[in-house]
Amino acid sequence: MFIVGVTGGIGSGKSTVSNYLEDKGLKVLDADKISNQVTASGGSAVPEVAEVFGPKSIDDDGAMNRKYISDIVFHDRMKLDLLSSIVHKHVFVEMERIIAEETEKNTKCLILDVPIPVKRFIDISDQVWVVTCDISTRISRLLDRGLSRDEAMRRIAMQLSDDEYSDLGDFVIDNSGTIEETYAMVDELIKSQLVERGIRV
Repeated sequence: MFIVGVTGGIGSGKSTVSNYLEDKGLKVLDADKISNQVTASGGSAVPEVAEVFGPKSIDDDGAMNRKYISDIVFHDRMKLDLLSSIVHKHVFVEMERIIAEETEKNTKCLILDVPIPVKRFIDISDQVWVVTCDISTRISRLLDRGLSRDEAMRRIAMQLSDDEYSDLGDFVIDNSGTIEETYAMVDELIKSQLVERGIRV
């Protein structure tokens, strides 16, 4: 099975690329969705989050209190890294379980949609496709999600720069232009990297 990791900073359009690949019929594993599962009520990461960040980090339903946690970690890089290490550990356990299942099913290609390109993600991906975008467009997208400009800039600053993301990737998809231009770049990668390997898309 050929595994493609798709990554990029917040507001870069990573999910746009992954959704396009899914629309093409490829199986996509979304790390954000799995993260939501492992931090929901009864999720495997909840006890560890509570132990490290205290009882207020868990809401009345037994899920991770996202607002409380966000207010802490997006103002403190060390705490953000700590939270990420906890959640990523549980996310990758689930991802590796699903990868094993898809291998058994003889799935030819699997897309991993992961926002932060940690070493474990790099190691299990045969290729990494990085999605980049100019800062002003990223900020505009985050404003549309309801974040303030200061909060949007803070969250972008807490992540890797586009150059740092690009250094970790095999291919870069610049999502600063039109959606049609982005899709054209993805189509070219599908043709050169997937179809050429005998993967039917």
